[in-house]
Amino acid sequence: MGSVQRAMRLLETVASHAYGAPAKQLARETGLPLPTTYHLLRTLVHEGYLHRDKGLFFLGDAAERLVRCGAQQKRRSMVADTLAHWRDSIGVPVYYAMYRDGEIEVMCVSASRQAPAVEEWADFRETGHAHAIGQCLLSQLDEEARRDHLARYPVRPITPYTVRDDDALLRRLARTRRMEPTVERQEYAVGTVCAAIPLTVGATAATMAISLPAHQADRLLPAARRLQTEIGRHLGSLTLSISI
Repeated sequence: MGSVQRAMRLLETVASHAYGAPAKQLARETGLPLPTTYHLLRTLVHEGYLHRDKGLFFLGDAAERLVRCGAQQKRRSMVADTLAHWRDSIGVPVYYAMYRDGEIEVMCVSASRQAPAVEEWADFRETGHAHAIGQCLLSQLDEEARRDHLARYPVRPITPYTVRDDDALLRRLARTRRMEPTVERQEYAVGTVCAAIPLTVGATAATMAISLPAHQADRLLPAARRLQTEIGRHLGSLTLSISI
């Protein structure tokens, strides 16, 4: 444990020197004996946490990866906390999803006992035509990308309310108004209604969505509008965070 603590102290001290620092200076600033400092520095260089150039020590690739991973985890936590706040304040489960590398990816779901999420009984990636998340994401793509997706995941009815074929879905997507919530009623799961809000994250299609039991369908659009207002208030900080 002592060696780990000393190594971490060295890493922190090196990180404080943007232009690098020599071993003697690092030993002095950390209060470590010079022989111990040299031994730890050699180990950290060997493991890639530091690199040495002209007698100066700098953070290495392994340390930089740790920094990036930490920043990414912080962004993910920020998104999860924000969704949880909206879940509790609006009283609905909140979903965040992206269309990435040709696939629908649900990145985060915030649900509770009072606001349960929809059970994924049919693969979300393969049934984008049936749920509000998928329809919202597909509506943000160009027609070529939509047809490519449907060539891989063709429309198939999974409830009595699901859109019946590719052409009907494409016509619906073409009619979608920019920045309007996408609504589906029992197309993915009988007894559930959903709404999805389109997001602008650079060139990436993204969405925040909510769901409710069908007997509470009258709450769906007011809740979606409230979520859209909240997203608008926080979009600046969210834009950096939701590109997980």
